[in-house]
Amino acid sequence: MTVRPPALMLQGTGSDVGKSLLVAGLCRLFTARGVSVRPFKPQNMSNNAAVTVDGGEIGRAQALQARACKVAPLADMNPVLIKPHSETGAQVVVQGQVLAKAGAGDYQRLKPTLMPRVLDSFHRLAAGAGLVVVEGAGSAAEVNLRAGDIANMGFATAADLPVILVVDIDRGGAIAAIVGTVAVLPEHERARLKGYVINRFRGDPALFAPALDVIAAHTGLPCLGIVPWFAEAALLPAEDSASLGRGPSATGRPLRIVVPRLPCIANFDDFDPLVAEPDVSLDMIVPGRALPGDADLVILPGSKATIADLTFLRAQGWDIDLTAHLRRGGRVLGICAGFQMLGRSIADPLGVEGPPGSVAPGLGLLDVETVMAGDKVLRESVGYDGSGRPVRGYEMHMGRTTGPDSKRPLLTMEGRPEGALSADGLVAGCYLHGLFASDPFRSAFLDVLRPGRAPGAAWEPQIEAILDRLASHLKQSLDIDAIGRIAGL
Repeated sequence: MTVRPPALMLQGTGSDVGKSLLVAGLCRLFTARGVSVRPFKPQNMSNNAAVTVDGGEIGRAQALQARACKVAPLADMNPVLIKPHSETGAQVVVQGQVLAKAGAGDYQRLKPTLMPRVLDSFHRLAAGAGLVVVEGAGSAAEVNLRAGDIANMGFATAADLPVILVVDIDRGGAIAAIVGTVAVLPEHERARLKGYVINRFRGDPALFAPALDVIAAHTGLPCLGIVPWFAEAALLPAEDSASLGRGPSATGRPLRIVVPRLPCIANFDDFDPLVAEPDVSLDMIVPGRALPGDADLVILPGSKATIADLTFLRAQGWDIDLTAHLRRGGRVLGICAGFQMLGRSIADPLGVEGPPGSVAPGLGLLDVETVMAGDKVLRESVGYDGSGRPVRGYEMHMGRTTGPDSKRPLLTMEGRPEGALSADGLVAGCYLHGLFASDPFRSAFLDVLRPGRAPGAAWEPQIEAILDRLASHLKQSLDIDAIGRIAGL
């Protein structure tokens, strides 16, 4: 019989209650105590993905959690990743590799077959760990999805894990959320609950004290801590688009960058280093709003549904706004799918995104063409820009893009030309995600927009410092000794 190492699972009373950040903070906290910690999320639904060192892809939140543990991200840390490309369809990635495209009903039928692979990843990861901190998905109370559940109590039962419930008090209804969640769980699942955490509290925690007795009377569960609002969370990569655009909006800053909010926007943490720049205002432009006329730069982001999002972009009139923006001397950058949209056409001969053989006209702002074909490219890359400044990032795409403007590459990665520039230099595109995390490149790129600007702080050290402060934040507000005992430390 295999004996698992100490482990615990955080499940939420709903989506976006802060589970990912709490897991990251606990990972950094116990790592600082000398424990060999690993993060794990059985199932994630997100288009914000990261490339792993073993050639797969996982949710960006799990990559951040791995960083909090000071280890490299592995595909086993998030064995099932669902990447939505429409209201009812998604790409299903299993142990780092694309398994299938599936509708909502198809996935429910597929889900029970995935538990053995999820457990395989968990046990393989746990074998080299002193503690595994597991994150659930969505709400623990989704009893309608319990059949074949691999995300919450189904996995906790299969792996025999204790569970801590997380509730976001900032959205209101925290008492009902905890009591209601416990009430709908069957007895054998309730027995796994060892306590709860109140997250994102604003004000004096003493004001919540009377509620603790009420919750205890209805659930029998102890409160393991009340975590105050952590403002710097806005600078860490978000798990999915549910929290996109909730960070502080900086106005009145001299350099304005805008990003159209596409329905299937992906890898939007590309913009986090820009948000942290003291002179940059980055605005997500929601549907129904025109792209503002005073922008210095428009960035077309990554997307899980390039052709559909390009059609949406046109329906919003953003293509006309882009033309006007360029006429005023503004600049445009496309990243991954955004790069593909900037070209003359996007062909899909194999039906990667739509009907086989379809061809969609691009925006025609770069003289390149894209063909959706071949194996999916998943790789980390290092290289330099046209002036020799170092840049690193990762690629995650199906298409291949070529044409006259690609003879003026934006970057050179691993000796390969990457991306394209228009003849006038105002339009650029590339497949490299994460390029703005490279300080020399980011500083030079922004200096073109605002010559003489003072560069901001180095990005990577900021993330490390925020993770350290997050761990300290949790140490002050949670009963860490009790949580350690629950995990079996």
